[in-house]
Amino acid sequence: MNKKLKTILGIGTALFLIVATVVYVKFFSSNTKFSKEELYVEIPTGSNYEDVKRIVSPYVESMSGFDLMAGLRKYDDNVKSGRFLFKKGMGNFGLIASLRRNLPVKIAFNNQERLENVAQRIGSEIEADSLGLMTAFRDSVFLKKNGFTKENVLCMFLPNSYEFYWNTSAEKFRDKMLDEYKKFWNKDRLAKAEELGMTPEQVITLASIVHKETVKKDERPRVAGAYLNRITQGMPLQADPTVIYSLKLRDNDFDQVIKRVLYGDLTISSAYNTYVNIGLPPGPIAQPDINAIDAVLNAEKHDYIYFCASVERFGYHEFASTYPQHQVNAKKYADWLNTTGTNR
Repeated sequence: MNKKLKTILGIGTALFLIVATVVYVKFFSSNTKFSKEELYVEIPTGSNYEDVKRIVSPYVESMSGFDLMAGLRKYDDNVKSGRFLFKKGMGNFGLIASLRRNLPVKIAFNNQERLENVAQRIGSEIEADSLGLMTAFRDSVFLKKNGFTKENVLCMFLPNSYEFYWNTSAEKFRDKMLDEYKKFWNKDRLAKAEELGMTPEQVITLASIVHKETVKKDERPRVAGAYLNRITQGMPLQADPTVIYSLKLRDNDFDQVIKRVLYGDLTISSAYNTYVNIGLPPGPIAQPDINAIDAVLNAEKHDYIYFCASVERFGYHEFASTYPQHQVNAKKYADWLNTTGTNR
């Protein structure tokens, strides 16, 4: 090999190495400036490339390199909305690749007392805000079409864990919940509800009372059976949790803690107060968990009508078939409350 050819090859190799280095630096070397190992970036619906640059600029060291990669991969003309994962040390190639992969959000909710609470919970996790969600949930056309009312549409939101894309609209979220609700009410559950002479919404409304009445899952079928016995006999449910809900609704304060229902509370004027109204409230007083719903559908058959909190087995209740026996149990509980100084 002559000297001239060696020189040309040497120059060529040097140029190749320079180009390769520039390409590596621009494409693959770290271009992040955040300390966390990873973070999520949210790109709102309708965003253009300028919006994306504004959103990601706090986390990108060199926007010129980012711009170059976006142009080469035609991302600047094909912006996607959603939730995207950036990892510490990513290069421009990785950053742009990540902005093409919309990742789902895992959402869990349970025992929310009002539809507003559900909307706030969901609105903190996806792009749709609580106001937009409430509008979708209470849309009159949707309610009428699917047999719900403003008071009982909370029934549709079954406590569980779900996956949604961050940019899911309020309407799509609502419709997904409806699909899950229909799946839950399979032939077996529908047959059991029909046997009780109840609609799914009525079952869930009663389940919400059972859920609030006892946290002991093994006791719920017995509590449900007592309430069903009252309904069969045309008695008011006289459920303290409905009085507590009525008080919170009256005060517009669902953060208050009410541990003791007073005699004067029992006459509060509210459609949810089952001491003054016969039958079920117009809707659930909270989201019951699935165990409470199935406790109603598989309620224990017995002759108990009354029950009150036990002072011997905390968390459980003492049941009675007659009112005199119930008075004995209730006095024990009232006396115990007085010794604890619980006035409210």
